[in-house]
Amino acid sequence: MKESVYLITCNDYDIVKEKLPALMEMMGGINRFVKKGETIILKPNLLLAVNPERVVSTHPSLITSLGILLYDHQVNAVLADSPGSGYAYNTRTLEKVYKKCGMIEAAEAGQVTLNYDTGHEIVSFNQGNLVKRFEVISPVLEASGVINLCRLKTHSFMAMSGAVKNNFGVIPGRLKLGYHAALKEPERFAALLLDLADLIQPRLSIMDAVIGMEGNGPTGGSPRQAGYLLASTSQLALDVVAAEIMGLPRDKNPVLIEAEKRGQGPFRIEDVQLVGEDIESLRIENYQLPDTFTSWIGFQGVPDFLLKILEALLKKSSSLQPEINRKKCIGCGACIKACPAEVITLDTENKAVINTQGCIRCYCCHEMCTEKAVELHKGILYNLLNKQKVI
Repeated sequence: MKESVYLITCNDYDIVKEKLPALMEMMGGINRFVKKGETIILKPNLLLAVNPERVVSTHPSLITSLGILLYDHQVNAVLADSPGSGYAYNTRTLEKVYKKCGMIEAAEAGQVTLNYDTGHEIVSFNQGNLVKRFEVISPVLEASGVINLCRLKTHSFMAMSGAVKNNFGVIPGRLKLGYHAALKEPERFAALLLDLADLIQPRLSIMDAVIGMEGNGPTGGSPRQAGYLLASTSQLALDVVAAEIMGLPRDKNPVLIEAEKRGQGPFRIEDVQLVGEDIESLRIENYQLPDTFTSWIGFQGVPDFLLKILEALLKKSSSLQPEINRKKCIGCGACIKACPAEVITLDTENKAVINTQGCIRCYCCHEMCTEKAVELHKGILYNLLNKQKVI
């Protein structure tokens, strides 16, 4: 049986208040997912304390619009997330991120409570294929259920950031660093994300694809108009459709590769029923993928198994190296706090310096820099192996 993904055209955030209720009606109404008196967590993507125009976080209009729907159904909506690994999970961080991302006004307009509980608990999860226990922020564990509010974005480490990836925000603050340090390969990190998604099991996932991010996301890319809101009860199905929109092949998507290995679907567009539009009309031409996920055209004709051996032998020299743009660096130390390998320091001029020998290419420093001072440098071997992006 195919999983359904519902889609509605929405070209401007000013009309989300009209389009989101219509999208929910297409799915049978919001009361299909919630009950009167329940406490429901709205889990947005609040990765970084930057304004909504940077398209890093879930847009405030979704919070307001969904909050009004839930309030009208006498549901207690609580917005909760733990921002990126460069931030300590404390009240000061939440206040800063809420304010900068426009969540304070959005929550007030939508009758949504902002979470300031910074506690967390260790949860055993024996069903996990790779990870058997997680640290999870308390509000998520105490609520009746979760609604996942992700955004359509590229991701330099995981190719794309969608519904499955958005669950990583339930792990508190810098405890995320331990997972990055232990699971350095995208395929292993994807296994973690799928285990975590199975643990959290949001009742509903809604994707903000009004304006997406292309290029070197999830924070350093550029805005790209997509013009849609998408929703599904299946996180994987939503990510399958999102990948098709941006033209990301399945063999370049670590989450879908791992899902296929597990026999956990859907992981192909053929296994998804799209309601509202056909997939051909959704694909965006020349959507810019991250520089970290390219086609290896420089070695056309070489068997895949030899390419994998070569990549393994020359991993560091054939991948992108994060480097500091000293003109942009303000010495804030966000990259230092975000680095799971602990290889970034400040020099005598208060500029960040990366010890490249210890760098594990997780790109957390790139992700957490508000100034776009961490750039991904392409070496000679990288350019040889990757002459152009996958289209």
